[in-house]
Amino acid sequence: MEIETRVQDRQWYVLHTKPKQEERANSNLVAWGVETLHPKLKTRRHNEFTGVPTYITQPLFPRYLFAKFNAREQLSKILFTRGVHNVVCFGDSPASVSEEIIDVIRDRIDQNGVVKASDDLKPGDRVVISAGPLRNLTGVFEREVKGNDRVMILLTAIGYQGHLEVDRNLIKRAMR
Repeated sequence: MEIETRVQDRQWYVLHTKPKQEERANSNLVAWGVETLHPKLKTRRHNEFTGVPTYITQPLFPRYLFAKFNAREQLSKILFTRGVHNVVCFGDSPASVSEEIIDVIRDRIDQNGVVKASDDLKPGDRVVISAGPLRNLTGVFEREVKGNDRVMILLTAIGYQGHLEVDRNLIKRAMR
């Protein structure tokens, strides 16, 4: 893995965790003094037998979390952190995430680390992204996306040229 020589200060990176070990990786990094962002999403599920709704909390981006560190000095320590599988790279370099993208996510998180969801969007609603580098981008809400689709959005936002779907938690209803 190559690290650019100009990368001297702390930047945000995306860490790929081992399956279902986002919490473990996050707490180990925090214990080492690494700033992290581990957004969660509260979803409602219905019991298939009784129909009673229950709420579960799960990662917004399954198997991924954000960490701010100096790659030149701390990359090997990050890679050997329990729960961390790897650092997301494009080519041979760790892919940094802009502070703007982190701010867009942080703006939607409550004090418990849970992303505030808006349940009032329906397929076909016009939407506009309200903050961040994609601000004022207009589109049509198609559907709610699953965790793996949100990961695709994340990778698109940090530079991967692939399929883009905007998560309902990062948009607002457009004026009609």
